[in-house]
Amino acid sequence: MDIHEYQAKEILARFGVPVPRGGLAWSPEQAAFRAREIGPAPYVVKAQIHSGGRGEAGGVKLCTTDSDVRAYAETLFGKTLCTKQTGERGKDIYRLWVEEASDIARELYLGFVLDRKSERIMIVASQEGGTEIEDLAEEQPDTLIRMVIDPAVGLVGYQARELAFELGLEGPQVNQMVAVLQACYRAYSDLDATMVEINPLVVTGAGDLIALDAKMSFDTNALYRRPEVAALRDPSQEDPREAMAADNGLAYVGLDGDIGCIINGAGLAMATMDMLKLSGGEPANFLDIGGGASPERVCQAFRTVLSDANVNVILVNIFAGINRCDWIAKGVVQAYKEVGLTIPVVVRLAGTNVEAGQDIIRTSDLPITVADTLAEAAEAAVAHRSQPKAA
Repeated sequence: MDIHEYQAKEILARFGVPVPRGGLAWSPEQAAFRAREIGPAPYVVKAQIHSGGRGEAGGVKLCTTDSDVRAYAETLFGKTLCTKQTGERGKDIYRLWVEEASDIARELYLGFVLDRKSERIMIVASQEGGTEIEDLAEEQPDTLIRMVIDPAVGLVGYQARELAFELGLEGPQVNQMVAVLQACYRAYSDLDATMVEINPLVVTGAGDLIALDAKMSFDTNALYRRPEVAALRDPSQEDPREAMAADNGLAYVGLDGDIGCIINGAGLAMATMDMLKLSGGEPANFLDIGGGASPERVCQAFRTVLSDANVNVILVNIFAGINRCDWIAKGVVQAYKEVGLTIPVVVRLAGTNVEAGQDIIRTSDLPITVADTLAEAAEAAVAHRSQPKAA
């Protein structure tokens, strides 16, 4: 789960990371008021969306008066901001962050991420801040500094000082950097984060370190024990399909194809999407229905898949272990009756109670294609995709 910049700053500030003074605004009038609260100009107004590259897209501006803040805010509220990360869909702006401008002498990059290869938290840093880490890795790979943290001892002082020296910091800045690193590590580990990023981490003209921008992402599987983090979720910034799935406990990722997929198990889902591609099709989603799926859960999975208007055929591929094929079959039939399906459905069942499941579908008198193998199911789904939807 991602959160907004201002939320990440508020969290990091609680752990001891220095951030600029600022305030949240929900209207142009409130934005101007926040500027007056801060004090003397200049101010920086930032659109709050879940995306990087906001400045290049026109979502960040330096303003010299509170009137300028209000005028700029009026152009942002309700606007759909399209960045390199959002693509043409963009994200709608409902809130702004107004903060004091900083005297920037240097820009650094700092990130804490999960390195799955080493199964450790890794610090990624660079003396070249202010640009996307992907661009840095591609264009200036030699500028990236990587440091792995041993979970048995955490981030120790000598590691933090070594990183500060590698970033070219000196004098009091070294101790400031150590404090920032320790604070970020505590925030990462204490809140079950999957990423903490400060870009840029600036050195001001006075020689102080300030987190000018911040991002945090969290492990959705741990949100049940982090209610204070779960409360920061903003559904307006999520893919509506994924938001609907999350609200119903389904693992769903929206894609750009037109073949909806309802599958149990992440590995089987990936294999199914590969088979669809091999057969000339394009999956519209990744959806793992999970174990122990009841007919009602299957029906909800259909509703989620059908929330994508691009879907014109649905492929159900279930290998039943914990699940039961007859449950899945009942769910498919129930979905036809409750959801009012008008598009082709291909079902491939294997495993527990497979014969009972196939009998339920075949005796339902519904236009459902039953396949015995994954290859047959993928080919049937691709063959159906070009057929027009029923009226």
